[in-house]
Amino acid sequence: MTKPFRFAVQTSVAGDGKAWRDRARQVESLGYSTLYIPDHFGEQWGPLVALTVAAEATDTLNVGTLVFDNDYRHPVVLAKEAATLDLASEGRLEFGIGAGWMKSDYDESGMSYDSPGTRIERMVEGITIMKQLWREGTSTFAGKHYQTTAAQGLPRPHSANGPKIVIGGGGKKVLGIAAREADIVGVNPNLKAGYVGPEVAAEVTGDKFKEKIGWLRDAAGDRIDDIELQILTFFVQVVPNRDEVIANLAPMFNVEPAAVDDIPIAVIGTVDQIVEQLQQRREELGFSYIVVHDPEIESFAPVVERLAGT
Repeated sequence: MTKPFRFAVQTSVAGDGKAWRDRARQVESLGYSTLYIPDHFGEQWGPLVALTVAAEATDTLNVGTLVFDNDYRHPVVLAKEAATLDLASEGRLEFGIGAGWMKSDYDESGMSYDSPGTRIERMVEGITIMKQLWREGTSTFAGKHYQTTAAQGLPRPHSANGPKIVIGGGGKKVLGIAAREADIVGVNPNLKAGYVGPEVAAEVTGDKFKEKIGWLRDAAGDRIDDIELQILTFFVQVVPNRDEVIANLAPMFNVEPAAVDDIPIAVIGTVDQIVEQLQQRREELGFSYIVVHDPEIESFAPVVERLAGT
């Protein structure tokens, strides 16, 4: 089932409160659906406060995380905060959750950087508890990592069954979990190394993304029609000299220029060329939810105007 296009902006920091509010209002006025923020310990605003301010400054803009690290907050605590924000924003929260990947965050905080399998197990248990709290209003759970006893799911979220859940992943295991648990699935490079290094370039080819989409579809089965597929872009240039830019970019991915067209995290060309490119990718891969970073808010807006809702 083809889903209409939606667009979001990922941003993380501003000079002051006025600048942050102005940015949120700009994102809303230009037709973007959502303002997202990541969850790291470096130079960024705290996500819960930042999203609350952005929601309060706007009327229709969704706010969300790409993504909360499950390890940083106990699921009972995070479920309460998310329900409060969903209630206060009247259902405009998109709740992104992940198992954690950036090793430097764990090094800085002194948290244990456990194996990917352990972190993923913890995330799945956390999601189970949070869904119980949002949907049933209580959680009693005995897992390997978390135990709850008649925990209260208060306040009740505005959205029926809780906010939409966003899970992003690049490995078969996480994409399988996302296929079962998420409303929105971001298909990403695999970052199991704990940092973004040269090896990530091999993870973003068209063939790799097709393989990941295949894993997702197999795991989702009939549920695939209920899932919105999201792509977080990293190379966005609205320019008239597309061929030149692509020729300069291709060596970074160790591919021929023609293959850059198949790399979903790269969006390059005139507005007309980008519109055609995104329509083709939606047809071939299913990506209808496109996320750009804040430097591209204005330059990418004409694409949003052309495609949003279509």
